[in-house]
Amino acid sequence: MTEPATPTAFPGGEALFRLDPGVAHLNHGSYGAVPVPVRDAQEALRAEADADPDAFFNGVSDRLEGARSRIAARLGTDPAGLALISNATEGANLALDAIPLADGDEILVTDHGYGTVTAAAARRAPVTTVALDPRLPDEDAVREAVLAALTPRTKVALLDHVSSPTARLVAGPRLLAELAARGITTVVDGAHTPGTLAAPVAAGADFWFGNLHKWGYAPPGSALLAVAPAHRARVRALVPSWEDHRGFPRSVEYRATADYTGWLAAPEGLDLLERLDADKVRAHNSALAAHGADLLARLPGFTALPHTPGLPMRSVLLPPGVAETREAATALREALAAKLRIRVLVWPRPGGGGMRVCGQVYNRPEEYERLAAALPAFLAG
Repeated sequence: MTEPATPTAFPGGEALFRLDPGVAHLNHGSYGAVPVPVRDAQEALRAEADADPDAFFNGVSDRLEGARSRIAARLGTDPAGLALISNATEGANLALDAIPLADGDEILVTDHGYGTVTAAAARRAPVTTVALDPRLPDEDAVREAVLAALTPRTKVALLDHVSSPTARLVAGPRLLAELAARGITTVVDGAHTPGTLAAPVAAGADFWFGNLHKWGYAPPGSALLAVAPAHRARVRALVPSWEDHRGFPRSVEYRATADYTGWLAAPEGLDLLERLDADKVRAHNSALAAHGADLLARLPGFTALPHTPGLPMRSVLLPPGVAETREAATALREALAAKLRIRVLVWPRPGGGGMRVCGQVYNRPEEYERLAAALPAFLAG
C-alpha cells in the first residue's frame, strides 16, 4: 500500500501569525490565532474609537450591521437572521431562552457536546444524554444513535455540527430533516464550522451558532447566531440595551460601551481566507491533521478513529488507562505543553481518553513528527 505523501508547508503561512516559534501549536481548534492583517485592522479601529469615542459609539450599530452583511455574504446566509455574539456558549443561551418549554419537556444532548453548552441546556430542562461511541463507523451510525435516544418528551435536540473532541460531523442534513419531521426544535453548535466547511451554517436548523475566532481568522470573542425566521421574534438579548426596541439582530449585538473592534474586524478574517484561497487552505489543513493523526495511530496502544473527511482536526484514542478523567486529561495536556512545548487537546473518556490534533497554515509536518516521536517515552515516564 502506498504511503500518503507528507504535506508541505503553506507558502507564507507562518509569517501571517505572531505565534511563539518555539511552541508546536497543534491546537488551533481551541482558541484560534489572529493573523497579523486582522490584528492590524482591529488596532486601527481601536485607535479610531480612542480618538473620538462619541462618534464611534453613536454610529456603532450601523457599522455592526455592515460587518454582519459582509460576513453573511461570505458564509452564504441571510444577514437578517444573523447576529454577532461573543462565543458559542452565549449562542446556546440565547437560543434556549427563545424556545418555549413546558413542564415535562426534555432536551436531548450528546456526550460529545461542549461542557458549558450542555450545561446551558441542563439549566432549562431535564436532559437526555446520548452516548456516542467515538468508534461509530460513519455519519449514518451517529444519526441512528441520536434518533434512537428520542423520547415522547424530547422537545429540543442540542447537537454539535462538528464535534469538538472527535472532530466528526453530527448534525448532518439528514438528521436535522428527520428531527424536524418529528416536530423537534434543533439547536446546532457550529463552533468549528466557519472557515472549515464551504457552507458553515447548518441548513434546516432552527438555531445555529458558530465561532469566527477559531477557523475564520477573527479576533477572540467573535461568533455568530443564526436563527430561522419562525423564531426571530422571540430572541431577546441576555442583557437589555437601548437597542431592545429594534429586535433581533440589533438588540442582541448592542452592548453599550463595549469593545466592538473584534466584531468590526471579523470580516477581514474571512476576506483573508478567501485571498489565500479557502479551498486550498482547507485542503492543506485537513492533510496536516490527517498526517498527525496517522503518525499517532501507529504508536503502541493508540487507536485510529473514524473521521469526517476534509476537516482540519483529527482525533485518536490514547492507550487504555490514560486520561480517563477530566483532571487526568488536563494534567497530560499541560505536561505536554510544559515539558515538550507542544499544544494539543486531550479529552477524557472512561477506559482511555483521546488526543486531537489540528492543522493550520502556520503548522509544519515536523511538528507532528516531534509529538509522535516523544509520546511513547513521555507516557511511559
